[in-house]
Amino acid sequence: MLNFEINNPTHIIFGKDQLDKLPAYISKFYPGKKILLAYGGGSIEKTGLLERVKAQLNDFELVLFPGIEANPQFTTLMKAAELIRRENIGFILAVGGGSVIDGVKFISGAVNYQGDPWDVLLRKPGCVFGDALPFGTILTIPATGSEANSGAVISRSEIHEKRTMGGPQFFPKFSFLDPTVVATLPKRQVANGIVDAYMHTLEQYLTFPTDNLLQERQAEAILSTLIEIAPAVYENPANYTAAANLMWCAIHALNGNLRCGVPTDWATHMIGHELTAFFGIDHARTLAIIAPRLYEALFDKKKEKLVQYGKRVWQLSGDETAIAQEAIAKTEAFFQSLGMETRISAYTDEFAGIERKIRQRFEERSWKLGEHKDLGYDEVERIVKAAI
Repeated sequence: MLNFEINNPTHIIFGKDQLDKLPAYISKFYPGKKILLAYGGGSIEKTGLLERVKAQLNDFELVLFPGIEANPQFTTLMKAAELIRRENIGFILAVGGGSVIDGVKFISGAVNYQGDPWDVLLRKPGCVFGDALPFGTILTIPATGSEANSGAVISRSEIHEKRTMGGPQFFPKFSFLDPTVVATLPKRQVANGIVDAYMHTLEQYLTFPTDNLLQERQAEAILSTLIEIAPAVYENPANYTAAANLMWCAIHALNGNLRCGVPTDWATHMIGHELTAFFGIDHARTLAIIAPRLYEALFDKKKEKLVQYGKRVWQLSGDETAIAQEAIAKTEAFFQSLGMETRISAYTDEFAGIERKIRQRFEERSWKLGEHKDLGYDEVERIVKAAI
């Protein structure tokens, strides 16, 4: 078992009809009254959630900041940081899915940063967010687990960039998780959430067998649960039991527990981020595109774990090579059963040369990918080309 450290200070309030607790939780972490309420599009207005939140916060002075994009944009988030400084706001409440929460994490760090916050995302030497404004979340889309972790992904579409950030100061102080919000989601977002949680789990599991037996089984439990509940919640998002299990799986997939004492991969994510940066493809859909091709390209390195995955999660038996191959096929079929296209060409006609462009970016950044940090740039190019 590998060495590890873990701390997750986020307080989770799970279940329906709990918004009346919101004022007390804010006051626990912020003695003032001026709050930035950050959200995305009009969905929380249409569902009435925005009005319900505002009704709970009558004793606070709310400054609304709508318009955080599905892939939160650096330029939009900087406007929020400027608004916070101008209005002397001391707390942020994120109401939305992973993109809104990721955006708020960046805003909370950028507010007091002396310099260009983009340099932090570029990871220039000496450029780090020293502290963060306190913030809490009300989750509306189960998917990324951002409501209980300290990481974020920020986009800058004008230069086709998508960068990651994080640090212990970026854990939400609290997060409200109400499974009834899933009933308001379109099927596309439900599918994205299922695949996102599934792939977060695979990135920390589908490497090579380890002697951390508990983490292996916990990952398999999340995968098996998602497979079991996916048809029910996809066809009927108002199914509370299925929605609650999806929400709980999504948070456990990326709250830090699965990575304890095991190797992790994340190459699918890093390649997938580039597809979002170039083409604006939904994050979860980029993962569904890249993962099967990556597992095929790295079949020999991942075969032992693919066999374990096939046997334990998909209940396969027989020849081990066949099991490993069928496990990849079943994973892709699972994504497709949720309406996911698993080829780049299904999303854009502008794919010519994309494999070379992504390869070039990784070379320029000298990125080391995979659980062994040995995924070569030639392999990256082949994976992307095979995914077209």
